[in-house]
Amino acid sequence: MRVINSIIKKCVFAILFGMLVLGVTGCADSEAQDEVELTFADAGWESIRVHNYIAGIILEEGYGGYRQDIMSGSTPVTFTDLRGGGIDIYMEVWKENIQEEYNEALEKGEIQVLSINFDDNFQGLYVPTYVIEGDEDRGIDPIAPNLESVFDLPDYWEEFQDPEDPDKGRIIGAPSEWAVDEILEIKVETYGLDEHFNYVSPGSESTLNATIMDAYESGEPVVAYNWEPTWIMGKYDMTLLEEPEFDEEKYYEEGYGTEIPSMDVTVAVNSDLAEEHPEVVEFLENYETSSEVTSEALAYTEEADADERGAAKWFLREYEEIWTEWVNEEVAENVREYLQQ
Repeated sequence: MRVINSIIKKCVFAILFGMLVLGVTGCADSEAQDEVELTFADAGWESIRVHNYIAGIILEEGYGGYRQDIMSGSTPVTFTDLRGGGIDIYMEVWKENIQEEYNEALEKGEIQVLSINFDDNFQGLYVPTYVIEGDEDRGIDPIAPNLESVFDLPDYWEEFQDPEDPDKGRIIGAPSEWAVDEILEIKVETYGLDEHFNYVSPGSESTLNATIMDAYESGEPVVAYNWEPTWIMGKYDMTLLEEPEFDEEKYYEEGYGTEIPSMDVTVAVNSDLAEEHPEVVEFLENYETSSEVTSEALAYTEEADADERGAAKWFLREYEEIWTEWVNEEVAENVREYLQQ
């Protein structure tokens, strides 16, 4: 009889323990189900990833109740997913690159543009500032003191000598698969620079960056394409060579003969998200940074050997005066507590 009672007690205990485990698991599953999953676009460049994580950390840790997911793909693919609802949030829409699709999505009410992330972005031909001003600390004398615009380059072509063609200088352009590569090559001809320079397309973005980095670290002259924001701009002191002020007719009809226009890089969401989650919309409506600050965050990834999430945390620690303007004090305090962990 005692054996039977013992068996019964063990069975009851096992049942109760099993119910307890199921209850705890059920609570955990319930909590996970209660979280709203927000899918962000990763269109393939570093700065959009940093902004994804900045916004994701604030939503997950500051507001709570949200879980970030990230979908990767090319710009056309991710923007199509934003229009269709497969992606909820797009932190960097370079709208001029997809102007037709962008306008169509707005006209059909598929997306809503909530804010301008940054508008101080530039692109063109850059030289290290020490080429113009020198660098006393590094013992570098200025070799092109009057170099201000692309039209001054012929006066200094020998300083940028092409190692494979010593009778000409060398301009490092963009990778051939980028749309801007063709624009730059035409610009070189429009400005008459092809008489003095060879235009060379690097094989990839990493090759372009490595070329600039190697020249800068060695204190050598280089003239190369770049843009803002990038980690190159955040880490090194570079000077953008002036071009004629942007003129739409001259740019599109006369061989891109003006500066490349700066763009309003926007934050956009799928319209369904805008209706269902107003606090997310309110937060993103306030989201505003700058190309300069973004470049600094990207430079941190290189200097500290960090990933983009690490750069996002760095931004949240270093630029509290910026992001606390986007949220209320309760959300801000939650984010601060998370950063202290």
